[in-house]
Amino acid sequence: MRCENKPGFTKHYYFIGIGGIGMSAIARLFLNSNIKVSGSDLKESKIIDELKNLGAQIFIGHNPGNIKGADLIVYSSAVRDDNPEIVEAKKLKIPLMKRAQALAELMQDKIVITVTGSHGKTTTTSLASCLLLSAGLSPSVAIGGVLKNIDTNACFGKGDFFVAEADESDGSFLFYQPKYSIITNIDYEHLDYYKEFQNELVAFRDFLRQTREGGCIFGCDDDVNLKAILKDCSVRYQTFGLTDSADIFAKNIYLDGLKSEFDCFCKNKFVGRFNLALAGTHNISNALSVIALGLEIGIDLRHIKNALLNYKGACRRLDVKLDALGYLVIDDYAHHPTELKATLLAVKNLKAKRVIAVFQPHRFSRTKLLLDEFGRSFDNADYIIVTDIYAAGEPAICGISGMSIYEKIKDYAPDKEVIFMHKDQTLAHLLKIMKSGDLVLFLGAGDIVKVSDELAGEIKRKG
Repeated sequence: MRCENKPGFTKHYYFIGIGGIGMSAIARLFLNSNIKVSGSDLKESKIIDELKNLGAQIFIGHNPGNIKGADLIVYSSAVRDDNPEIVEAKKLKIPLMKRAQALAELMQDKIVITVTGSHGKTTTTSLASCLLLSAGLSPSVAIGGVLKNIDTNACFGKGDFFVAEADESDGSFLFYQPKYSIITNIDYEHLDYYKEFQNELVAFRDFLRQTREGGCIFGCDDDVNLKAILKDCSVRYQTFGLTDSADIFAKNIYLDGLKSEFDCFCKNKFVGRFNLALAGTHNISNALSVIALGLEIGIDLRHIKNALLNYKGACRRLDVKLDALGYLVIDDYAHHPTELKATLLAVKNLKAKRVIAVFQPHRFSRTKLLLDEFGRSFDNADYIIVTDIYAAGEPAICGISGMSIYEKIKDYAPDKEVIFMHKDQTLAHLLKIMKSGDLVLFLGAGDIVKVSDELAGEIKRKG
C-alpha cells in the first residue's frame, strides 16, 4: 500500500508547532504537494527530522523573525494569542489559518471521509484509511497518529477519496464538509473549550449538517448522546454497534489476546465473519463503522476482510513495545476515564499475572473536571502508578495534581496497590518491582511513551 504525491499550489505556509502529530500531518501533505513549508517547534523530534528530510525549514523556538517570507500562518488551538510569531503575523498582516482550515483547503475536489468523536478517532481513521488503501483506491490520508501499514500519518493519493481525522476539541471540525463521516461517540471531553456539555452537543449537531448532498453519516448506536442527536438529523445515517438495535452490529464475539473475531450483520442479514487485528470490544465497534463505510461506497467484501485482518495498528494505540523474556510492555494514548476503562478491559483478556498501569494525567483542566471519574477508572489494574500531570501548555490549577487522582483511586478502592511518583522515578521503580508474567501498561497522551521505550530497552539489555 503506497501513497502518491499530488501536484500542489505555490504559497509558502508557516506552521507554528509543526512537530505536533496533527500539524505535522498537514505539513507533510503540503510538502508532498510541492508547496513551500517552514515552521517552528519547541524541541527536536523524530517528526521534525522527517519533515526536514522532506524539505521543510524548521526553527527550534518561537521567534518573530522566523515567519519572514510566509504567505500564510497555520496554527492550532494549543498556540496562545501571545505567541511571538502570532503577534508578529498580526503586525505584518499575514493571514492566520487554523490547521483544520488548512486541511480543508487540501480536500478541495476530493470525496471527503471524516472520522470524529470523543474517543477512537485515530484507530478508526487508520482502519478506514487501511480499507481504502487495501481496495486500491489510492486515497489521501491525514491521521492523528502514525499508521504502521504505511509508516506515516499523512500522504496524498491519486484517487478520489480523502480520509481525515476531524478534531472536535476546539470546534474546528466545522470547517469540513464531508460526504461521509463516522462519529464514534460523544463524551464529556474538552469542556475547557466547550464550557458546557450542551455546547459540545450543539457543535456535533452542526457538524452533522455539514454533510454533503447524497452523503451518509455512520454513528454509534451504543452511545446515548450520539443516538439522541442522530434522531433529529435530516441527513441519511446508519448506526453501528454491539447490539441488534443497530443497523450494522456484531454477534458471536471472540476475543483472543490482542485480536478478535465476530460475525457482522446488516439489517439482520449476515454479512460475514471478520478477523480483526485489534483487542477489545470498543475496537470491534470501531471496525463495524469501517465495515459500514466500505459497504456504502461499494468496496468488495474481501477487501474489507483483508483490511481488518492485516491492519498493523497505529502508534500509541495498544502499541506493544516488548513481548519477550516473560514481560509484556504496552503503550497506549488513553487519557480520558472512558478510554482508560476500555484499554484496561481490553488487556485483561491477555491474562497477565499482574497488570501494572502507569498513568500520566494529561492537562490540569481535564483532571479537575473528571477527577471522580478518574478515581473509578482502574478496576482492571492490579498495581497503579500515577505520575505528575503533563500540562500540555496549560497553567497549573491550585489543588490539582497527580496526587489528586491517587487520592480518588484510594477513596474508591482502598485496598488497591496505588502509588504516586514523578515520571522520572518510574523507570527505576518498575525495574525494581517487576516480575515475570507482568504486563506493564503505560497510559497517557503526554511524554510517558518515552518511559515505555526506556523500560523495553532496559529489559532487553539485561536479557
